[in-house]
Amino acid sequence: MVSKMKTVVVTGGAGFIGSHLCDRFIENKLKVICVDNLISGDLRNISQLLNKKNFKFVRHDISKPIKIKGEVDYILHFASPASPVDYLMYPIQTLKVGSLGTRNALGLAKAKKAKFMLASTSEVYGDPLVHPQPESYWGHVNPIGPRGVYDEAKRFAEAITMAYNRVHKIDTRIIRIFNTYGPRMRKRDGRAVPNFIDQALKGKPITVYGNGSQTRSFCYIDDLVEGIIKLMNSRMHTPVNLGNPNEFTIKELAKIVLELTGSKSKIVYRPLPQDDPKQRKPVISLAKRLLNWQPKTPLKEGLEKTISWFRIS
Repeated sequence: MVSKMKTVVVTGGAGFIGSHLCDRFIENKLKVICVDNLISGDLRNISQLLNKKNFKFVRHDISKPIKIKGEVDYILHFASPASPVDYLMYPIQTLKVGSLGTRNALGLAKAKKAKFMLASTSEVYGDPLVHPQPESYWGHVNPIGPRGVYDEAKRFAEAITMAYNRVHKIDTRIIRIFNTYGPRMRKRDGRAVPNFIDQALKGKPITVYGNGSQTRSFCYIDDLVEGIIKLMNSRMHTPVNLGNPNEFTIKELAKIVLELTGSKSKIVYRPLPQDDPKQRKPVISLAKRLLNWQPKTPLKEGLEKTISWFRIS
């Protein structure tokens, strides 16, 4: 007897992370339904998949109810503006996709009896008072600040996901994604890696906010995708950090990008945005123990691959 091909729905599937997931699922012989309203996603990210017989693109805002015919085995809710540029431009849409969108995606999972994964974020920790950040930390978030539209949308999304797990017995997963980078990031994404690479390749000044001493931990996209697959196949319902625990200052990142691009750009400093986290570093002991996962790609290696993509895109 031939086993049925599994079907996965990826909301935000034309985005940076979502499109890499779609690639992986097609490679793994799954049927993929990609749902995206293209506010921050891009059809070019999935152009290589559009003619695949097991791939379907649906242009739809998941903040509005959705119906999908047939059986669905997995739903991965990755739809949301994710960079400061995007969620400051689309604050209402960001709040809606984190609340109404998550409810709609969970409702679909309930109707289809599908496994559900929420893409949450390290931003639920806000500007942390605990460093590094374990899953047990409840965070330090300004709910009415400009970044609150993203932070609180994701915090609500986690709460409703756990409520559906407890009340409706939905088989849920929650991933807290720390800074991730790689090919298909938009040049004017607003985040440090694409900003610095784009500026360096164009010979423009590298804009560092604050004095550059704030830290981030950068995980290459291929490593993150591997962690997502392992988490989806686990039985862990509470949040799991996925990210790279190697911590770099923003100024260090700028210097590495300058070195790898051979750019003559100068570093310039601008005021630090309100509520911008001073430190960001995941504790990944849970992922190591439960998933046997940790990132493998060194920062310079991942940046070289990303820079190569930026040069031809």
